Amino acid sequence: MTALAPAASPARTPLGSSIARTLRLGVLRAGYEIRVYFRQADAIFFTFLFPVLLFGIFSVAFSGQGNIGTAPDGSGGISQGAYYLPGMAAAGILLSGVQNLGVDIANERSDGTLKRLAGTPLPVVSYFLGKMGQVLVTGILQLALLIVIARVAFGVELPTDPAKWLTFAWVFLLGIGTSAVLGIAISRLPRRGKSATAVIIPIVLVLQFISGVYLSFTMLPVWLQDVANVFPLAWLAKGMRSVFLPESFASAEAGGAWQLGTVAVVLLLWLVVGIVVSRFTFRWIRKDS
Repeated sequence: MTALAPAASPARTPLGSSIARTLRLGVLRAGYEIRVYFRQADAIFFTFLFPVLLFGIFSVAFSGQGNIGTAPDGSGGISQGAYYLPGMAAAGILLSGVQNLGVDIANERSDGTLKRLAGTPLPVVSYFLGKMGQVLVTGILQLALLIVIARVAFGVELPTDPAKWLTFAWVFLLGIGTSAVLGIAISRLPRRGKSATAVIIPIVLVLQFISGVYLSFTMLPVWLQDVANVFPLAWLAKGMRSVFLPESFASAEAGGAWQLGTVAVVLLLWLVVGIVVSRFTFRWIRKDS
């Protein structure tokens, strides 16, 4: 009697190969997202050039008030441009992630892009990686442009201590990652793509005003400082101030110090919150569509 051959088991994709494929598709998707981003005039203005333009306006408008943090005899201090640089850097990160992705994904859900992607082999993780890659690249370019303009056009002195630039690197990376995942999470708030800007931009604008971007943080009432400290932007702005402002300005901060350890903890916590919320709320297609 002839023995029956065992049935062939279905081929399984090795875990390493699956991860590599997901990463490769994420990189390809990031390239696509970057190209699309720079073809949208409104996105370039409101999320890429907006912090740069505001930096120029604030630096010129308040230049007549003289330096900030001068000694009693009028010496020392820093220019208005130097003072506003860290806040605008933090605002740029927030706009690149939260506002840009929040509006963009809401529009893609509304115009059917997510529905079409649901019918392709593109994994959700690759889609997320593409969006985060786009935010990372545009965020780097935006901050580079902001810093160059601050130095060349307004004579802002940049840090010379390598430790300052190391702090800048980890604050930027944590900030851009946190902003990106929160942008994905907040994209669920608008019910339609047409209402995305009306829903998301006011949230972002209020956070900027209460988080020390346009106003000195310690000028705000204590209760409003407490509210702002719940959210990541206030800590992101503080981290950027620790890089670009002299050490003497740390005493003017809430708590009298830069508190970089707390900056890292808060940004990490919001990064985790953003990932969890995105994981449980993101859908290719709305349930009520």
